[in-house]
Amino acid sequence: MELGMIGLGRMGANMAQRLQRGGVTVTGFDPGEQARARVLDNGIAAVESLQALVQALPTPRVLWLMVPSKVVDATLDALLPLLSPQDVVIDGGNSWYRDSLRRAERCAGQQVGFVDCGTSGGVWGLKEGYCLMIGGDAAVVTRLSPLFRALAPAEDRGWAHVGPVGAGHFSKMVHNGIEYGMMQAYAEGFALMQKKADFNLDLAQVAEVWRHGSVVRSWLLDLSADALKSNPGLAGIAPYVEDSGEGRWTVSEAIELDVPAPVITLSLLERLRSREDNSFTDRMLAAMRNEFGGHAIRSSGEGQ
Repeated sequence: MELGMIGLGRMGANMAQRLQRGGVTVTGFDPGEQARARVLDNGIAAVESLQALVQALPTPRVLWLMVPSKVVDATLDALLPLLSPQDVVIDGGNSWYRDSLRRAERCAGQQVGFVDCGTSGGVWGLKEGYCLMIGGDAAVVTRLSPLFRALAPAEDRGWAHVGPVGAGHFSKMVHNGIEYGMMQAYAEGFALMQKKADFNLDLAQVAEVWRHGSVVRSWLLDLSADALKSNPGLAGIAPYVEDSGEGRWTVSEAIELDVPAPVITLSLLERLRSREDNSFTDRMLAAMRNEFGGHAIRSSGEGQ
């Protein structure tokens, strides 16, 4: 098969390499010259425009988008006028599933197929393979299956056609919501052990022990063990945690469907809390304690 990869950042470039290793001929495009140069160094063809990319591919064309969700629509604006009936666009980024439903309808208006592929694996995907949750027409997904087999950890696992258009990104949204909760639980547990000064626990050692036979073992724990081994005190890491949107969408969907999801919701709120350098909420709490109980107030900067 031949594929056009649009977006050659960390994920897109690594996926292009894994696809090429799996026998897929990949031509890439990225507006950034450095990104194009990096994949060229790895033996992958790269072109300087979407038009050149479309012209380089045989029909029916298959184009995989690995771009931030906020630029998917703009990319489609530029891409769709260049495409022909029976071409297929795969969105492998972290798009909201409702946007995918809308985009699929837009593509169908031009007889262009649309597949939403929730993709997990991060920077380790090149080596370990990617977990793929695929939504779309069954016949189209079957035709594209060599791509998914090449990207997945193995031909027969780590990927699935999970349902119609939208199902792929919906599954990935929930996957990332669960990830938020798991990460929060690990972080709180390690913080508790770090605070117990009497035992002077070696957190990297504990994490390593947990990795083998424990009911809490996971890939996230593997990564935590590596992080603690290389930087036991987490020196140089600011207590500021971003979120890329999926947690918010998961919480919103839980509310809409009347599904209680307190752990995922609280883990999202904790990420928002991490960004408050001088929390008005906490200062207000201190002020109220002083008003009703005469409890002492620390001046700004005291005890820091």
